[in-house]
Amino acid sequence: MGKKLWRAVVAGGAAAVFTGLAAFPAGAAEGGAEFSRVKVNGGKPIVIGVANEVAAPTTFRVTTTRKWTWAAVFLYRGRTSDQLWQAIDISDCIPVVGGSCDVVETMYFDPTVWDMRNSLAGAWKVGAEVDFQSGGGDTDDKGMTVYVKRNSRMTVNASPEPAAKGGTLTVTGKITRADWDAKKYVSYEGRKVSLQFKPAGAASYTSVKSVYANGKGDLKTTVKASKSGAWRWMYGGNTTTGASTSAGDYVVVK
Repeated sequence: MGKKLWRAVVAGGAAAVFTGLAAFPAGAAEGGAEFSRVKVNGGKPIVIGVANEVAAPTTFRVTTTRKWTWAAVFLYRGRTSDQLWQAIDISDCIPVVGGSCDVVETMYFDPTVWDMRNSLAGAWKVGAEVDFQSGGGDTDDKGMTVYVKRNSRMTVNASPEPAAKGGTLTVTGKITRADWDAKKYVSYEGRKVSLQFKPAGAASYTSVKSVYANGKGDLKTTVKASKSGAWRWMYGGNTTTGASTSAGDYVVVK
């Protein structure tokens, strides 16, 4: 059938491409098709900022004795017509044993051309749908949840540089997150973040202490300068906001 790309703004009650189909119980094959092996974005949240298009790779298998023109997996809330995607790219059928087809799909989300809203962040259900050549189709609620999150960012600065051994090192930074309504990054106040340290020659960071951001998203704490190494901030994220880690700021201790 060739690759096909549908472009439409369908989230939040806008006009939908897929209409008139109710959600069926997970695992159902109400209209003669069964969907299995569904995986969206490798099982990870879909994290979207304010400037760059995000591609979420998706794979699934459709099994049916009827000929079909296309099949797709989508995210939705409420009715299956209230979907979240800006574009979908679907591969040809990849035949497998038993007359089934494996399908490779990519869902695209571009905040620069799409009216993303902060209320869209959070949990979304996963559905699958097929359109038959003879007319009509089938849809299936897969009983899965995918989180769509606002991207977060962090900065770091450790001083003085160099630091005196045994002296006090001050580590500051800031946490912000994407505001889809305002189309910019804004302060993310009150977040609990981890200060991490990687000594010179070490392969990984270790958490040293937890710090809360103030009302402006600013971070500040002090630590004892004991050895040279890199300092960074790490935020674990939540159901609406993605995790983030600052770059490391290397401080020489003399």
